[in-house]
Amino acid sequence: MNTERPMEVLILDDEPIVCKRLQSALEKNGYAVESFLESAKALARVGEKKFDIVITDLKMKGIDGMQFLTEVKKNAPETEVIVITGFATMETAKESFRKGVFDFLAKPFKLGEIQDVIRKAELKIRQNQPA
Repeated sequence: MNTERPMEVLILDDEPIVCKRLQSALEKNGYAVESFLESAKALARVGEKKFDIVITDLKMKGIDGMQFLTEVKKNAPETEVIVITGFATMETAKESFRKGVFDFLAKPFKLGEIQDVIRKAELKIRQNQPA
């Protein structure tokens, strides 16, 4: 039996379908998930609570994904950030990795692909946690 606490995951994407599909898939796998369509609300939430994993889109109204991931890493450097974007370029990928993202996925991605990345991030987090 798994007695480990569930991983806390925050999803930020301005496409409701992305948030909905990801949230339900992750909750079925035992993750505690909060999803946001607006970056300002998600940013306020990461100011209140530390998440293990943050999944963010890059192109959004208001605060874009790069600014958001910068803030997340500033508040909680141990949070693993996964970037998902329909506007993937080498430049945005490089900039994301420079800012410390765990992984970068281009949309459209398969649910299985992002679940694999999340599992890898979870493994890394659990290995770094004190026993």
